[in-house]
Amino acid sequence: MTLLVLDITVRRGLSTEGFLEALHLTLPHIAAYALSFAVIAEFWLDHRRILSAFPAVDARVTGVTLLGLGLTALLPFPTALLAEYSSQPQAVAVYGLNVAALNAVHLSLLLTSHRRLGRTDDASALRTRRLDTFDLASTVLVFGVTVPLAFASPTAAKWVWLALVPAKFLIGRKQERARTPSGGQTG
Repeated sequence: MTLLVLDITVRRGLSTEGFLEALHLTLPHIAAYALSFAVIAEFWLDHRRILSAFPAVDARVTGVTLLGLGLTALLPFPTALLAEYSSQPQAVAVYGLNVAALNAVHLSLLLTSHRRLGRTDDASALRTRRLDTFDLASTVLVFGVTVPLAFASPTAAKWVWLALVPAKFLIGRKQERARTPSGGQTG
C-alpha cells in the first residue's frame, strides 16, 4: 500500500496560493490511491475467503496465488498512470486490464476450489458459490469491458467502473445473507 502513496507530494516553500493549487493537484492521486486501495482490499478479503475453502494448498493453488500477488504488486504502476494521465485512453485501459486480470485470477482460484469441493446438494452452499462466482465475474466483466471502451472515451470507462459500487453492495448483502445459518432470517 505504501507504494501507492509515494506519488502524493506537495513541494515545500509555496505561497498560500501555490500551496492551495498544489494541494488541489494531489486530488487525482488521492482518488487513484483510494480506488486502488479498494481493489487491493477486496482482493485480500476475497483471497482469504477463497483459500479458507481449500482443504490443502498445492502447487497449482500456490502458482495461481503468486500470479495474483504479482498482479497486485504491479497495481501501483497503472495507479500512477491513472493519477497522472486519467484523460489518456492507454492509462485507463492499462488500469482496467490490471484489475480485470487480477480478478480473473481470483475467479480461477474460486472455480478451482468449487471443483475440488465437488458438487453439492445443499441449496445454501450452492447459492453462496453462485454469488461468489457472480461477484468476481462481474468485476472481471466490468473492468474488462472498459479496456476497449477507454479508447473511445476514457471518461465513460471510469464511469462504468462506478457501476460496480452499488452492484458490489447488493451482491455483498446477498452473500452475507447466504452465509448466515438462517439465510438472513431472524426468529
